[in-house]
Amino acid sequence: MRVAGQGQRRIGLASLVLAAALCGASVAATSTQVEISAPSASKDLLATLKSASLLVSTEAAGNANAQDLFAAARADYGRLVGALYGAGYYGPVVHILIDGREASGIAPLDAPRQIKAIRVEVVPGPAFRFGTAQIAPLAPGTKLPDGFRTGAPAPSGMIEGAVGAAVLGWRDVGHAKAKAAGQKIVADHRTSTLDAQVTIVPGPAVTLGQLVVTGTSKVRRSRILAIAGFPTGTPYTPKKVETAANRLRRTGTFSSVALSEADTLGPGDTLDVTAAVVDQKRRRLGFGAAISSSEGASLTTYWMHRNLLGGAEQFRIDAEVDGIAAQTGGLSYKLSARLDRPATFNPDTSLYILGLIQRQNLTDYSADTLTLGTGLTRIVGDHLTLRYGLGFDSERVTDTTGVTAFRDVTLPLGATWDNRDNPLDAHRGAYVDLGLMPFVGFGGTGTGAQLKFDARGYRPLGQRVVLAARFQIGAILGAALASTPRDYLFYSGGGGTVRGQPYQSLGVYALSATQRSGGRAFMGLSGEVRTHVTKTIGLVAFYDAGYVGADSFSSGTWQAGAGLGLRYDTGIGPIRLDVAMPVSGSTGKGVQLYLGIGQAF
Repeated sequence: MRVAGQGQRRIGLASLVLAAALCGASVAATSTQVEISAPSASKDLLATLKSASLLVSTEAAGNANAQDLFAAARADYGRLVGALYGAGYYGPVVHILIDGREASGIAPLDAPRQIKAIRVEVVPGPAFRFGTAQIAPLAPGTKLPDGFRTGAPAPSGMIEGAVGAAVLGWRDVGHAKAKAAGQKIVADHRTSTLDAQVTIVPGPAVTLGQLVVTGTSKVRRSRILAIAGFPTGTPYTPKKVETAANRLRRTGTFSSVALSEADTLGPGDTLDVTAAVVDQKRRRLGFGAAISSSEGASLTTYWMHRNLLGGAEQFRIDAEVDGIAAQTGGLSYKLSARLDRPATFNPDTSLYILGLIQRQNLTDYSADTLTLGTGLTRIVGDHLTLRYGLGFDSERVTDTTGVTAFRDVTLPLGATWDNRDNPLDAHRGAYVDLGLMPFVGFGGTGTGAQLKFDARGYRPLGQRVVLAARFQIGAILGAALASTPRDYLFYSGGGGTVRGQPYQSLGVYALSATQRSGGRAFMGLSGEVRTHVTKTIGLVAFYDAGYVGADSFSSGTWQAGAGLGLRYDTGIGPIRLDVAMPVSGSTGKGVQLYLGIGQAF
């Protein structure tokens, strides 16, 4: 590598400080033209150079004076050469000319007080390729980057990536202190090749020691240890340490969780880990709203305590009013409370207790509902969650047939698989939820089970387009329709099923010729094409279809709707506006509007 004009005199630190102060006091902001010229560089390499240049960023920030630009110019030699090394060019020539003078040849005391133009001239030289590419020893199963091989392009980052992979390979099999101990990297400018030989020292196999909790958290230390479930005495792997950190994070109690490994090993090659935790604000109040032309407006609020009893218990109260100015039905109210206790029985199992009271004024009936329940939620791996519980439901329904009371004990079971990249605005991945709720009725309430299945998939096409699809199915097993609690039955229509059709517009007439209800069988299909117009604006085209049957999937009715949507990305989740119309079925009533937060599914 050659950098022009490197000969320069040495100056004492005090002189530099004095010179900088004098220049800074007398130099005003100026307008200076900065140009980077690299005629033999590719478009991508030129972009890399501009991104690395401090001169470019200083000029773009505006109000830079001559002293700022002079300092940036001197710093850019190293920054540009580093960027070229990173791209695999190890013989570059870099000139930085300040009004025709080489910046590296200008002494700090002679720094110019005015600068009209700065020209950066870069000759990258040839792109180097690997001659020898060797790292040893490697742990069993270690996979080095594909580009770290003889004959492949030789950017410096490829060597760093290969060393990182080699060290991680040893850490994954229990050698926590593995490191690169020696390296021999030689650039042969005659052949434009780079020879890289790195030696790894694995160190001893390590056993996990103690988890040491630091910080001023109001969560009891014993509960922090129980939630983390740190496996003291077992062979070390990075995954075990990260799992303990994730268990603490998912409680929602802490704003920051950082687990750091001790610098040195303890007796018997044990490794202690320090957990530094910072509490979230214990209380939180939130609000929400949604609007639909047929369903009307809904208002929601909640209050949450993140550490109710000192053990990271989360207590939340939700209130909702919906059906405001709805075209059908009337105002409905809901009040619920839920307590979640993490690390019950084991670190991956949480206990919940819930209660709900609700008044619904729907098109077909009105109902007063009371629900009480408790259960367990278990995290299995990174994507799977299991649920099992016990509940009691009481529902008093008023419709044209009179007043009917339903009471039953439920056993809600469920499993959720979720590997979406962003639950509020997924671009890839899948979400699958399966729920089975057996219920045992009392009096005139039947005994049976409710089955629900919801599958969603997302696939990107290039950088701007995402395809999204959803399939839903529901069924009542065992119990007759008349003896099934009304809230367990299925309707179609509205924002959660078929946009473009009024809310719960598709049901069945099985109770009587004049009394409509939900059905025992349901199926829903939805598809969306999501396009990003800008970083914050998106357009969506969608099609939804829904089916409801009184008793089976062979004698019901379909409806469908389609439309266009507008999305505005807030950084937390997109604001959604959908405009839809009916496509098929006899339940349509013109254009329907939907406004909310987050994608439709």
